[in-house]
Amino acid sequence: MQAIPGAWRRTATGAGLLGPDGSPAPTIFAEMTALAARTGAINLGQGFPDEDGPSQILEVARQAIADGVNQYPPGRGIGDLRAAIAEHQQRFYGIDLDPEREVLVTAGATEALAATLLALLDGPDDEVVVFEPFYDSYAACVALAGARLVPVPLAWPDFQPDLDDLRRAVTDRTRIILVNDPHNPTGAVFSDEVRTEIVRLAERHDAIIVTDEVYEHLVFDGVRHRPLAAEPGAAQRTVSISSGGKTFSATGWKIGWVSGPAALVDAVLAVKQFLTYVNGAPFQPAIAAGLRLPDEFFAEIAATLQRKRDLLGDGLRAAGLEVAVSRGSYFTVADAASLGATDAQEFCRALPERAGVVAIPLTAFVTPANRARYATLVRFAACKRVEVLTEASVRLSSLSR
Repeated sequence: MQAIPGAWRRTATGAGLLGPDGSPAPTIFAEMTALAARTGAINLGQGFPDEDGPSQILEVARQAIADGVNQYPPGRGIGDLRAAIAEHQQRFYGIDLDPEREVLVTAGATEALAATLLALLDGPDDEVVVFEPFYDSYAACVALAGARLVPVPLAWPDFQPDLDDLRRAVTDRTRIILVNDPHNPTGAVFSDEVRTEIVRLAERHDAIIVTDEVYEHLVFDGVRHRPLAAEPGAAQRTVSISSGGKTFSATGWKIGWVSGPAALVDAVLAVKQFLTYVNGAPFQPAIAAGLRLPDEFFAEIAATLQRKRDLLGDGLRAAGLEVAVSRGSYFTVADAASLGATDAQEFCRALPERAGVVAIPLTAFVTPANRARYATLVRFAACKRVEVLTEASVRLSSLSR
């Protein structure tokens, strides 16, 4: 059969998933999950919890199904969820939003990102500045939009960008500065200096800031998340994206949202309505209820994950790895070079047999030109039950023997 034409090839190439024979290759997540299933290894690769979120929001979803909330919701999302998102932004960050015009419900943050990038990019003259390593869908969507990805590397072990690198990357060709904070895959939280410079450069070059804030309530060590949209001068040019999946341990519900100036949200809606159209009707009231939970709930989920971060970090150090302290998100990055590794992918492929644990090489999140910079770094997910993390630590201890 003749090679199949279309944008899929550009998308797969952007994501680093075009095989040597020109066919799409599986993601590293699919490969490692299959390896975990085949070997019985503990999967600390994929970032999803292994226990449910708060029972009260699960009950709201059950009741919504029983009450017949099972048909298409409104295109912008159920009104009560949009109101709850606006209330949440005011309550935690002092951001005022009109839920009718400045909030859009999406099929998770992944669709929100795809719709935003497809809506706001317009071909090869547009550039998107990202911080590398980056969540893998960023490169795929930028390529699908036909735009150019401009990575700014983050440096081990604190994973902050060099501001001179950032200044060189942002030019008058920059259409979007895409910021993931707290950051997947590194667990970094950007400094005030970095945040200020992002806004300054966006103003100087008339760029749009797009923020991925899905880990906004999972920040550690007494620090509170602050959206870039709350920075002076940023609100009018910022599209903020988040979701309920990480906060409420309900990643399968796929309820996300976009917020920002009405004109930008309208542009995203113009594309989003032809992607999923709508989704998750009975889960939308449940996420609305979750966003209205008391402050103690949000403090406790951060404290719980911080304890898990510490447990995982101690286990990795005991195994002989060098560990970067995660400041937020589900993830901790460790350097396997201290164990003699020279290639994170080969280390991760051997780890299930060697120690009964699965992890993800950080090179899965970078462009080919910069892989050498992250050649021995490995991402582990701490969003698992304590007993699972404890067993993983015991298994990993075999690496140091």
